[in-house]
Amino acid sequence: MPQAPLTVPSTALPNRRVAMTVLVAALGYFVDIYDLILFAVVRKPSLTAIGVGPADLESVGGNLIALQMAGMLLGGVLWGVMGDRLGRKSTLFGSILVYSLANLLNAFVTTVPQYQALRLIAGLGLAGELGAAVTLVSESMPAQHRGYGTTLVAGVGVCGALLAAWVGKNFAWQTAYLVGGVLGLLLLLLRFGTFESGLFEASKASQAARGDLRMLLWPLKRFRRYATVILTGVPIWFSVGILVVFASELAKELHVQGEISGGQAVFWAYLGLGIGDLAAGLVSQGLRSRRKALLLFLLADALAITAYLNAHGATVGQFELLLLAIGLANGYWAVFATTAAEQFGTNLRATVATTAPNFVRGSLVVIEPVYKALRVDHGRVGAAAAVGAVCMLVALLAVWRLDESYGADLDFTET
Repeated sequence: MPQAPLTVPSTALPNRRVAMTVLVAALGYFVDIYDLILFAVVRKPSLTAIGVGPADLESVGGNLIALQMAGMLLGGVLWGVMGDRLGRKSTLFGSILVYSLANLLNAFVTTVPQYQALRLIAGLGLAGELGAAVTLVSESMPAQHRGYGTTLVAGVGVCGALLAAWVGKNFAWQTAYLVGGVLGLLLLLLRFGTFESGLFEASKASQAARGDLRMLLWPLKRFRRYATVILTGVPIWFSVGILVVFASELAKELHVQGEISGGQAVFWAYLGLGIGDLAAGLVSQGLRSRRKALLLFLLADALAITAYLNAHGATVGQFELLLLAIGLANGYWAVFATTAAEQFGTNLRATVATTAPNFVRGSLVVIEPVYKALRVDHGRVGAAAAVGAVCMLVALLAVWRLDESYGADLDFTET
């Protein structure tokens, strides 16, 4: 890995600035996840309210999710490049502004095309927050402790889904969108107490190109490193985008004894994700290895998905526990995001840390149509089993090829 040292160590910030950085990143991710998952909670009532019939709820909902994910794919590239060229701080707050305004406007949609446009724009905005937050936190903390910082960001962040589930259940869908938009705009006030990464400031004096996407494609060794990072996270978004979002339809096909709502599915899965994120981060720090933590959680994920798809005749309570288990096993998102940031130099770090999670989320653009196509001949459960098996196999192979990055010094640039 060609690299050139910088001049400012990643431990340069005082403790109070580090604490403020972690706080802002965590709250930003909290609102990000609230807005990201909110559609899964209010999918049925919001689409019904604008005239979508019962027979079309699943297909129209899938289309809207795909548009949001497409926006995240495009936004991941745009925000990632901006993060390396303009700074982590401006990217963080710029993304918050975009998705907050989109969700405010989403409360007033009356047609499907309006809904589609705003989900696309929201996806563009949602794409930037996590990568900028993880990069900023990773570059602000000592190497041996940065896993705790990013774990805290992810652990607090996924709790946004719990708030989305509660608000979506107890208030009108319009109110739920308004809450997300207002929370995001309030976060902009914290901009004045947040500081830019010292490593980024130092990188501006370097001759190395910043945020150059071509550098991720060549040489081949660097591209392979990039692709490997992305593929480790694909099972997470398969679980969220298929097993959680369409939990009510899958539960019916499994003859679950009772009805599972979108809000229930999101609540239990994201409760598990919150706990899992904290657990995976602590396991990674305890083992002093990102790779071992990723492998352990992927194996647990395979068991949880298998149990979920074989829950024929389960009670509602049992199915909720399986959703909780899915969330727990997929809680390696924080370790995944930290690993992405640690694998690359300062001049490409924000690009990778922003694009990698969004390519994982955007993998739903491929996963969801394949699931739909297989569903015709194999049913929902059979289709989910086939797609999930492929996602899991690919991720396990990727972890096997992944470079260990625990405790890596981030004081270098890609050349």
